[in-house]
Amino acid sequence: MKRVMLTVAYDGTNYHGWQLQPNVTTIESVLNEALSVLLNEEIKVIGASRTDTGVHALGNIAVFDTQARMPAEKISYALNQRLPEDIRIQDSREVPLGFHPRRQDSRKTYEYRILNSAFPMPVYRLYAHFTYVPLDVASMQKAAAYLAGEHDFKSFCSVNTTAETTVRTIYDITVDKSGDMITIRVTGSGFLYNMVRIIAGTLIEVGRGNLVPDQIESILKACDRKAAGPTAPACGLMLAKYEFLDPDLS
Repeated sequence: MKRVMLTVAYDGTNYHGWQLQPNVTTIESVLNEALSVLLNEEIKVIGASRTDTGVHALGNIAVFDTQARMPAEKISYALNQRLPEDIRIQDSREVPLGFHPRRQDSRKTYEYRILNSAFPMPVYRLYAHFTYVPLDVASMQKAAAYLAGEHDFKSFCSVNTTAETTVRTIYDITVDKSGDMITIRVTGSGFLYNMVRIIAGTLIEVGRGNLVPDQIESILKACDRKAAGPTAPACGLMLAKYEFLDPDLS
C-alpha cells in the first residue's frame, strides 16, 4: 500500500464543485472514476480544498491510497489520458501513509478576477466577473489592507458554515489592475466557506463608492454576514497556489 499525492488543475465551469455529491458531476467524482479504472481497484481521493461550483484551480491537492505497482510519478501521465480536457494532473508523487493534505501547515493563494470595462469580453466570460461600473482600485487597495492579519472573519463567511472557528489569518492581500483586468490576490492559512468571494464582493462595493475603505474595520467587528458585501460570482475565483510549509513537500 502506498499513498499518492496529486496536484490537480481544472476549469470548474462544468462541475458542481470539488466535493462528491449525489447525482451530479464533481471534480472528485471524475478523479475517483478515472483512477479506479486505471488502477483496477476502488479509489477514493481526499481533497485539500473543496472548491465551489464554477471555481477554477491551477493546483488543488488530492491524495489516495493504492496497492497498484505503477510508480507514483507515472500515474499523472497515465491518468491524464483518461481525464476530460478540463481536468489535468500537474504532478503525482508518493507521500507518507499518514499524510493528510488538510492537516498540514500550508498556505493557499486565491485570485479573484474582475473585468472592468465598458463591454464584456467573451473569452473572459467563464474566468472573470464582469462589471461596467468604473471601480476605484486605490480605494479597494486601502480597504484590502484592513483584512491582512488574524481576524474573526465571521462577517465574510456563509451563514451555512460548519467551521468550529471563524478566526483565520490572511498573510497577504493585494489588488492590482492591468489593462481592464483587476485581480484580487489573497494568501492565507485557510479560508471559510465563500470567504474569498465575499471579500471580493465587499471590495467591489468599495470600488463602486458604496462603502469607504475604513468601514472594513466595523464590518469585521460586526461578526455578521449581513454587514459585508454580496458574494461575488464563482467564475472569477481561482485557487492559484497551494503551498505546504514542510520543505520535503514543496
